[in-house]
Amino acid sequence: VNKHPYAVVLLDEVEKAHPDIFNVLLQVMDHGTLTDTNGRKADFRNIVLIMTTNAGAEMLNKATIGFSGSRESGDEMGEIKRMFTPEFRNRLDAIIPFAPLTEPVILQVVDKFLMQLEEQLHEKKVEAVFTDALKAYLAKHGFDPLMGARPMARLIQDTIRKALADELLFGRLAHGGRVTIDVDASEQVSLEFEEAVPV
Repeated sequence: VNKHPYAVVLLDEVEKAHPDIFNVLLQVMDHGTLTDTNGRKADFRNIVLIMTTNAGAEMLNKATIGFSGSRESGDEMGEIKRMFTPEFRNRLDAIIPFAPLTEPVILQVVDKFLMQLEEQLHEKKVEAVFTDALKAYLAKHGFDPLMGARPMARLIQDTIRKALADELLFGRLAHGGRVTIDVDASEQVSLEFEEAVPV
């Protein structure tokens, strides 16, 4: 903080911190400074402090199935009240619950992952076309309500990258080309190749 007085500090899963940390955070939120054991002060007045917690997440997941955002309002706040003292909660500027990801947002995440793959293939002179059916498949199987989009990278690795690997090294894409990546009715990934056009 002393080296970067204008910063955003993220404390992830703050509920797992030692209880003494909350006393330190109270000092920071009250006075805008933090004093260490040697008496040195750190100025927090220009710091944006963001804390994440999973408190209330279980309530959100119980009440939400699929892409729906409906839930009993206030259930997660009860969990937060049990987890954090009133002195701590009263010093927070806001408590912002994160809604479950919607289908359009999940498709944007799919596009982000596929764009990364597309750039890597482009370096090997391969143009990739991803069908809407493939994107829908990835959105359905690469997202978990509890884990979010974390499984997406593994799914792309296991289904698309593995299918492309041999073709890129020894097969029809070794010298570049164009590939359309699709998924069939039985949810098997398929590759359709076009030869590289000489320049």
